[in-house]
Amino acid sequence: MTDTAKTPFTIHRRYLMVELSALLLPILLSAVFVFIVSAIIHTVLPWHKGEYPKLEQEDKFMDAVRPFAIPPGDYMVPRCNEQSEMKTPEFKAKMEKGPVMIMTVLPNGVIGMGKSLTLWFLYSVVVSLFAAYLAGAVLPSGASYLTVFRVTGTVAFAAYSLALMQMSIWYSRSWNTTTKSMIDGFVYALLTGGTFGWLWPAM
Repeated sequence: MTDTAKTPFTIHRRYLMVELSALLLPILLSAVFVFIVSAIIHTVLPWHKGEYPKLEQEDKFMDAVRPFAIPPGDYMVPRCNEQSEMKTPEFKAKMEKGPVMIMTVLPNGVIGMGKSLTLWFLYSVVVSLFAAYLAGAVLPSGASYLTVFRVTGTVAFAAYSLALMQMSIWYSRSWNTTTKSMIDGFVYALLTGGTFGWLWPAM
């Protein structure tokens, strides 16, 4: 009786699930497509040109800050040591006087793109990997293009776009910059969903 009860469930799970090994091609190919299109968006199109404008007195600012030799990292100015300090007159005066900044300090020297491009591609592979994992768990072989597109595209959009809003909500990043990056993420999600729909295993 126990074996009989288990058999239909086992057959159902084998029919339903698609192993990750069967999705290696769409995982890698979708990451390649995203990598190529993102390069076009950021190097050929003027879409992101107006982001991070130059300071009007850049040289004076750099000369004033340089003696502090600030190590690379993320900083908030002014910064209180404890939350209760935010209510003190001294800290409020600092906030009123300004400047109030959240900044990332990079190492000195020419910025090399090799490391960032490699990490970006690996990140795209990870996004596609998670999309493949979820789709493989809920969709069978032979699922329709549109169904696969919806599942994998939604996962990709959540990864590429939705998390970006946190930077504007909590750290005052320009909503214009965030929105543009989210639109980029929507394009990447379309590419990811389309690739999986195209290469989804047949029945």
